[in-house]
Amino acid sequence: MNQLSHATDEVLVRMYTNGCNEAFDVLLDRYKTRLYDYICYQLGLRQDADADDIFQETFVRAIVTLKSNRYNHDGHFLPWLTRIAHNLIADLYRRELPLTSTTSEDGDSDLLNDAQLVETYHEAELINEQTLIDVKRLMMQLPELQREVVQMRFYEGLSFKEIAGRTGVSINTSLGRMRYALNNMRRMAENYDISLELI
Repeated sequence: MNQLSHATDEVLVRMYTNGCNEAFDVLLDRYKTRLYDYICYQLGLRQDADADDIFQETFVRAIVTLKSNRYNHDGHFLPWLTRIAHNLIADLYRRELPLTSTTSEDGDSDLLNDAQLVETYHEAELINEQTLIDVKRLMMQLPELQREVVQMRFYEGLSFKEIAGRTGVSINTSLGRMRYALNNMRRMAENYDISLELI
């Protein structure tokens, strides 16, 4: 890892997408403090409860994006991470806003009665349902420790802090298991020609 520590972000990203997991560990070590400080600053007084979750979820999303070859921010890795974190924080606050109904002022359009919209939504729902079934099948083929963390994170909705507490390991170990699980599932999906994208 000492040699990798001198590599640029672009080189490390390229190495990671080509299968070198140690390269991601260097990126994590390089930016974890600054990213965590950014998240805590943005969250203000509520940071204790949510900072760890946002931090871990940011890196999970980064892993998924990198492994799917959708990363295109060469030379701007930290700003990209902070943007992911920013969006997660915005989502957190948005979920806490009271739901408001949207109506059409002129009464000409009723979204719920739009047949094309309903049909499109139903089709998307079916595709997403099949995707989740495929994900479950792939998950069942993972090693037990990886399967356990995927089950708790995505199907039980536990935070990485809660997963660490339940399994008796550190948060970093939980994140590592998730990273390997996602890598393995993506590799299996490619082998079986399965799309894991939700629409």
